[in-house]
Formats: sequence, structure tokens, C-alpha cells
Amino acid sequence: MRAMILKEFHELRRDRRTVAMLVVMPVLLLVVFGYAANFKVENLTTAVVGPEADAVRAAVEAGAPGMPPADLFDVVRTDPDGTSADARDLVRDNVADVVVDTNTTPTTVYLDGSALFAATAASAALGRLGNQVQVEVLYNPDLKTSWVMVPALVGLVLAFVGTIVTSIGLVRERAAGTMEQLAVMPLRPIDVIIGKIAPYFVLGAVDMAIITGLGVVIFGVPFVGNVAVFALGALLFLFVVLGLGVLISTVSQTQAQAIQGSIMIMLPQVLLSGFIFPLTAMAAGVRWIGYCLPLTYFVQISQGVMLRGAPLASLWLPFTVLAGMAVVVVTVSVLRFRRTLAGGGS
Repeated sequence: MRAMILKEFHELRRDRRTVAMLVVMPVLLLVVFGYAANFKVENLTTAVVGPEADAVRAAVEAGAPGMPPADLFDVVRTDPDGTSADARDLVRDNVADVVVDTNTTPTTVYLDGSALFAATAASAALGRLGNQVQVEVLYNPDLKTSWVMVPALVGLVLAFVGTIVTSIGLVRERAAGTMEQLAVMPLRPIDVIIGKIAPYFVLGAVDMAIITGLGVVIFGVPFVGNVAVFALGALLFLFVVLGLGVLISTVSQTQAQAIQGSIMIMLPQVLLSGFIFPLTAMAAGVRWIGYCLPLTYFVQISQGVMLRGAPLASLWLPFTVLAGMAVVVVTVSVLRFRRTLAGGGS
């Protein structure tokens, strides 16, 4: 028995991925949940438009009586010439969580219902002001959780198919000896990768359509934006996660290793992308990890298009970041895959 126990310890020492899963992952979960598991939003980006914009900003920042608390409402923009339509557009384009419109009597405060926790916090704070302001929640007037979660779930499904299923499928082919056959064929690595991931790409696209359609039909989630813009965002995101799946497969020898690697990639995306916990409520260090994750940007695109009808121009940042990630991840995957083919699948 002693010899068997020592043997297992020796095997664990050689299997660094399992050790990482057993030791590093619990520590990571502790840190993530400690700093990220927070639903309380303590800072709301605020814009003020209309003839009294400058006066309202000064009153809020000075903490004047009858004004919302300055430590919660952070005024980042004022536009004295702005109209009520401009105010609504600022919410649509995700410029601010809260937009104060002084063109109306009483003053109207627009909240972004697609930012569920921010809208809830703002609504509670503004409710204490009584009839001084009229609060209007846009894009999710009843603050339904399902309306916010379904667009994000589309990204989670794409990430699952692209990362876990792709990496396992490619490692399975390596175990079957297919890589050795490919190594002697006149194919470029990029040709092999495209050929391998094409079925998963189609599968991901079908899953995306099914989940989106079911979300709209069953939960009544609106789809008010441009379908082509949504599809383009999904296409870019799918390229990124497929590239991650290929990358994981090139550093994995077994399906178990591929699953371990995929979990270590997927878990931070689920926890730190704004999918569950709002990014603005996270500690700064953890929040910046979230900004490095592709799911963060697809959630911004899917919620923006489906709920707010945001145009492509207002979503340029998440589209640009996803495009950059796609180029980097696919390039690294091709280079790694080239080494795999050169080594005959080893």
C-alpha cells in the first residue's frame, strides 16, 4: 500500500495540470468570489442634458439638498444643448448608466434597464427624491433578469462549443493517429485548422440561433437591433473561442487535459465577464481581468443589439477588441498547430 501511495504522489508531481486544478483553482475561486461576488453597484456613470445641465452637475457634485448622492452618481458628461432624443440616445449607446434630461418638467431621469444592477441601484436612490424627478427605465422597464441573462447565455453557449467541444474533438483525433496522417499531406496548418473547426463553427452558429430564438419566444426577450450586427459580433466571438479550443488542443495530450485546460479558460469568463456579477461592482484588479476576456465583449454586443438596438457605431470598442483577439488567438493557434504537425502529432 505504501508503494502504491508513493507511486500516485510521483504521478501527481509529473501531472502539473492536475496539481494546478487541485491547488491553484481553489485559490483562484477564493480570490475571484472574494473580490468579484458583489451585486452592489457603488458608482453610476451619469450624463446631464438640457438647459440646466451645468447647474444640475454643480448641484450634484456639491451635494446640494434634494440632489442624488454624488458618491453614487458620477457625472461624466453634460450637454446644455442636448434634446430629449439625445438623452435617450446616450442610454442606447451605453455612454452612461443614468441620463438626466432637464428639458422636461419635472426632470426626467432615464435608466438603462439592460444594466440590471445599475438600474436597480439608481432606481432605489432616486426613489428617495419623491416627485422631484420622473424616472423612466428604458430597454427593460420591468427589470427582468431573463432579459439580461438570455443575451449573455448565447455567448456562454458559443464559448462552450468553441472551447471545450473543439479542444476535446481535436485531441481525440490526435489519439486516433489522424495527426500523423496530416503531417505527410501537402496541407498548410491554416488549411487544417479551418477544415477541423468548420463543423464546430456550423454547430456553434446553429446553437446560437436556437438559443436566441428560444430566448425571444419563451422568455419574451426583445430583439430590437440589427440581426446582421448581432451575427457579426457572434462570428468574431466564435472565431476567438474556436482559436482558444485549437490552442488548448495543441498543448494537451489527452482528453482529460483538454477538459482541464478548457475549464481553466471558461471559469474566469463565466465569473468575470459581467455575465453574473456586474463589472462595475468588482475590485479594480479583478475587473481588469474581466476586460481581457472575450465573453465580456460579446455580452456587451449581444445585450446592446438585442435589448437597446445599439448600432454598430456605438459598439465599435467591443467589436474592435474581439477582432484583435481573433487575430492574435488564431495566429498563435496556427503557429502551435504547425509545431504539432511537424512533430507528427506529438
